[in-house]
Amino acid sequence: MAGHDREYNFNEVEEKWQKRWEESNAFLSKKDSAREKYYILEMFPYPSGRLHMGHVRNYTIGDIVSRFLKMKGFNVFHPMGWDSFGLPAENAAIKNNIPPFKWTSDNISYMKKQLKRMGFSYDWTREVATYEPGYYRWNQWMFLKMYEKGLAYKKKAPVNWCETCQTVLANEQAEGGICWRCESEVAQKELEQWFFKITDYAEDLLKGHDELVGNWPEQVLTMQKNWIGRSTGLRINFRLESGEDFPIYTTRPDTVFGVTFMVIAPEHPLLEGVKDKRVRDFIARIKNQSMFDRMSDEKEKEGIDTGLKIINPFNGDIVPLYVGNFVLMGYGTGAIMAVPAHDTRDFAFAKKFGIPVKLVIDNPKSPIDVNTMPDAYVDEGICVNSAQFNGMTNTAAIEKIADFAEAQGFGKREVNFRIRDWLISRQRYWGCPIPMIYCDSCGIVPVPEKDLPVVLPTEVDFKGDSKSPLINMDEYINTVCPKCKGKAKREIDTMDTFVDSSWYYAKFTSPDSKEIYDWGEVHYWMPVDQYIGGIEHAVLHLLYARFFSMVMNDMGILPTREPFTRLLTQGMVIKDGAKMSKSKGNVVDPDAIIEKYGADTVRLFMLFTAPPQKQLEWSDKGVEGCFRFINRIWRFINRNSGLYVAGGAPEGEQLSPALESIRRELHLTVKAVTYDIQERMQYNTAIARMMELVNALYLVDEKEFSTPEGKAVLSEVFSKLLPMLSPFIPHTAAELWDLLGNWSQLHDLQWPDYIESLAKRDEIEIVFQVNGKIRAKEQVSADISKEEMEKLALAHEKVRELTANKNVKKVIVVPGKLVNIVIQ
Repeated sequence: MAGHDREYNFNEVEEKWQKRWEESNAFLSKKDSAREKYYILEMFPYPSGRLHMGHVRNYTIGDIVSRFLKMKGFNVFHPMGWDSFGLPAENAAIKNNIPPFKWTSDNISYMKKQLKRMGFSYDWTREVATYEPGYYRWNQWMFLKMYEKGLAYKKKAPVNWCETCQTVLANEQAEGGICWRCESEVAQKELEQWFFKITDYAEDLLKGHDELVGNWPEQVLTMQKNWIGRSTGLRINFRLESGEDFPIYTTRPDTVFGVTFMVIAPEHPLLEGVKDKRVRDFIARIKNQSMFDRMSDEKEKEGIDTGLKIINPFNGDIVPLYVGNFVLMGYGTGAIMAVPAHDTRDFAFAKKFGIPVKLVIDNPKSPIDVNTMPDAYVDEGICVNSAQFNGMTNTAAIEKIADFAEAQGFGKREVNFRIRDWLISRQRYWGCPIPMIYCDSCGIVPVPEKDLPVVLPTEVDFKGDSKSPLINMDEYINTVCPKCKGKAKREIDTMDTFVDSSWYYAKFTSPDSKEIYDWGEVHYWMPVDQYIGGIEHAVLHLLYARFFSMVMNDMGILPTREPFTRLLTQGMVIKDGAKMSKSKGNVVDPDAIIEKYGADTVRLFMLFTAPPQKQLEWSDKGVEGCFRFINRIWRFINRNSGLYVAGGAPEGEQLSPALESIRRELHLTVKAVTYDIQERMQYNTAIARMMELVNALYLVDEKEFSTPEGKAVLSEVFSKLLPMLSPFIPHTAAELWDLLGNWSQLHDLQWPDYIESLAKRDEIEIVFQVNGKIRAKEQVSADISKEEMEKLALAHEKVRELTANKNVKKVIVVPGKLVNIVIQ
């Protein structure tokens, strides 16, 4: 057979095509109103020094989407940049005596080479790095605009303090009482801090979920919904014996007649008047506890009687006021009503302190004796000891009691949110300067827009200390008040680095614009059509980015409220059953694997080993298997390259059974691979289909391909298989395409099509049932998927008639046999 026996030299092949793509600007993106755009984006990396396998997987997934859609005719936008402010640069500076700017710049340079070595199809002309003044000036501009609108403000507040990192953390960054960065325990401190008023957008953030359902993972939406924590309840004005109002918020007004004590947060201003030394000592001790300890279900609930008495407006009961470690000033009103008969925590507290328990909801099936209750009764029931509401179900009483409280003037329905305002101040150096000035005469004064950016000094000396070097830089701190021209001082806190990443996706559209965005570019490219990143950012980056997008939309500078239409949260790369980490000694260095097997092998392994949403278990054997597969393709096409005819395909010739089978297998593969990539994002099964096709090619007698008909079939195989392989193993596919004598660039070709009549396996009959009764039958291809069966059943005219206006409880699919739709 005419062909070559050339060895697969992946280093030579990959260097050649990376150079050619760069020189030809192969992935340059330009606005084109005549074409449908597609904006694909992976979460940009922190330049820590080297790519890890999690990065490689994330960016490989994004690259296959980019390359595939480009071949499908979309005007694809696929940028990359650097989330380049942050703590590791400071820690490295302290450890190695290297300024963070130089450390970060060197890392960006190295990691950019790594990304290029992977053959990713980025438009590098759109690159941004958040540590560049040209980028962060717009951070500062946004801060000033939000300050003008009352969305940025400063206040003294108890905050999460990480002693190791020497900085404050937002609530979202201190979940479980642990610092998200260094995993140290978080303590409480009272400091003057800057906040963004994300609570003003709590309702919008929830409503926006309606737009995202079906396109975002349900788990992410649920996590955000729980974090925002919308609740509808009743604000009730209890009263102190001295006559002042004592408001609380409750979602359970049906239990209000059962209040036997109240609990107040130790930070509540009311307690400033309490002089009892025991109470004061208790308050001081609790204030030093971490927020996590105070909220933890596992920690003991502590309290002390303040000596103050509270009057219940519903029944006139006078109850004691305790200060407790489990009530937080930042939630509700900083005080709660306690109903031990119907709340497990309150029950335990009442038993501990000998407080009475009063039953107000009884079990209609088994009346409760309050004196022998082993625990609180928390199920639904009938109201008792509740005045005119006795005999009602407690669910009905919720609304009736709220009506009564509003009519009497001591209650008001309210919607509350769990989410707190976003604390953005950081007592660290390596971040975006907050553009505010402090003047003894004028107070807090914003930096004028014309003076932006406030540039962060890059030549700094940490003196081996973790505290910000800005503290000792008088030339930076001392300035002139923009109002009175008197002496003033700059804010030395920097912004939370999550601010930098809350709008970068839009800046990619116009990185060098004179305004924050070029309207034509941002209007054309936004929103991001497909976003890819880790689920660990569900209530951090993803929530903040949605907030910023909504604020910018309200300001008229961004055309969309939701920044990301679709979200894919890829699974972690693990080894030996655990997340890769240096401490576990199970880290696999991407560079070492690329040196041994090449970038295409690494890409293929990342896509073949598991579906993108699932965890990927590292396997040396799996990598070797992918390398062998690439070599099999390489050898087969090299050996048979002389038989290839550009544009060749059978045209009515009578084919032998072997050639007919290969041709049918080819069209089946094109159909299946297209569906797996486009509809399911299941790249592992797409690769498996192509492996099956290659295996089938090897089983054909070589003489079959030497005939004119064989050459035509083989030419058609090559002309469809290589474009299909291109998004997965772009270097190898491009080299083989070039070897065949094609002048066209493989990545610029149209995605291969298939002939429907050839892309059908033998047909089978499947049955459609509704509630177990056969309602229809259908002839389908024998290789029909479960998803296709379900879609076909739900779309069938007879089934639609029977399920119209009914609640479909579940759909049971037995592959190749039946679909049973269960309705109510």
